[in-house]
Amino acid sequence: MLNREFGSFAEFDSGYDDAEIVVFGAPFDGTTSFRPGTRFGPEAIRKEFYGLETYSPYLDMDMTDYKFHDGGDVEIPIGNIEKSLENIHGAVSSIVGDDKIPFMVGGEHLVTYPSFKAVWEKYPDVYLIHFDAHADLRDDYLGVKLSHATVIRRCWDLVGDDRIFQFGIRSGDREEFNWAKEHTTMEKFSIDSLSEVVDNLKGKKVYVTIDLDILDPSVFPGTGTPEPGGISFGDMTGAIGKLKGLDIIGMDIVELSPHYDNTGISTAAACKIMRELALAAVSEKFDRKEIEVE
Repeated sequence: MLNREFGSFAEFDSGYDDAEIVVFGAPFDGTTSFRPGTRFGPEAIRKEFYGLETYSPYLDMDMTDYKFHDGGDVEIPIGNIEKSLENIHGAVSSIVGDDKIPFMVGGEHLVTYPSFKAVWEKYPDVYLIHFDAHADLRDDYLGVKLSHATVIRRCWDLVGDDRIFQFGIRSGDREEFNWAKEHTTMEKFSIDSLSEVVDNLKGKKVYVTIDLDILDPSVFPGTGTPEPGGISFGDMTGAIGKLKGLDIIGMDIVELSPHYDNTGISTAAACKIMRELALAAVSEKFDRKEIEVE
């Protein structure tokens, strides 16, 4: 299910049995509707991550204090969407079955659905925090139910109303925005209400999905469907910092298409967001500093 031939993310080098978080790539872009290329996201992030410091001055935490494992990439049979999603679901099911936190690196946003489904199967009371430029709430896209344009709607099929919180949304058709008024909690354009949402979700199981195109394309052009009017990188890291108090039991970052940004800035931003999210997820569960002081 997972293929280790692609190497590993720097500092995600603990053995599986000891790991608290298991990271893996999902190099899939089988339903990309505009510019393809997210299948190359995990490989680009792996290469760039070696240039990143392990210490986060944003969170005052260091990756070397925790145990992360890179399980490799999910094997994706090109052209077979159903089998690709099945493999992702199987990988995440195995990880959560071992009481570890899955961290998936996409890939297009449809990969969130099988990952979230596997987490939901173990934790049916899970909530979803969704950062994105796009609503992803269509019931179908061009007659297709499984698409990166329908992924959050498919997650809603699992959990129902009042369990999905969306931030930064600035693109979608009219029906999506009208539907969201009745079924999700959506903040358009910004992330100002995140602190209130986090306070209300304390003590609850949470899955976090970050579509990197929530960032403005002036700072993150390397994505398949760029949408002007996004948040800044500083806003994103600040948002992740607010997640520290949550019981995060699954997460992903998606939609880096590295070839649309020859400067490498987008990939560097994705790496840093990955580091911050990984540390935020372990901060409340595995306090290494407290252990060392004692």
